[in-house]
Amino acid sequence: QVQLVESGGGLVQAGGSLRLSCAASGRPVSSYAMSWFRQAPGKEREFVAAIIWSGTSTYYEDSVKGRFTISRDNAKNTVYLQMNSMKPEDTAVYYCAADLPGRLRDLRGPYAYWGQGTQVTVSS
Repeated sequence: QVQLVESGGGLVQAGGSLRLSCAASGRPVSSYAMSWFRQAPGKEREFVAAIIWSGTSTYYEDSVKGRFTISRDNAKNTVYLQMNSMKPEDTAVYYCAADLPGRLRDLRGPYAYWGQGTQVTVSS
């Protein structure tokens, strides 16, 4: 089992930045694909970004390309999401997810392991 705990959410003004962290425990996730999803009030959960086990390839949802950066530190069993130039429409609960690549249809999922989420609010 893999446990994931997100942190770093909060309130930020439009144009500002936040850095989310997702710490994994239970087993090393160095061989896992990891990703970030978000869910805004009244909307379905959506894919934000993903990173393969080595960190050499990353993927982003179109609306965050050029603003968000996903990265990982396998020595710390942690994945990050750096969010810059934030917009009110980025307001959501952000979730971290992980799974072995062989169990995924693609990097959008479906993922077996999820964190509890962290709230991000961007004020205009």
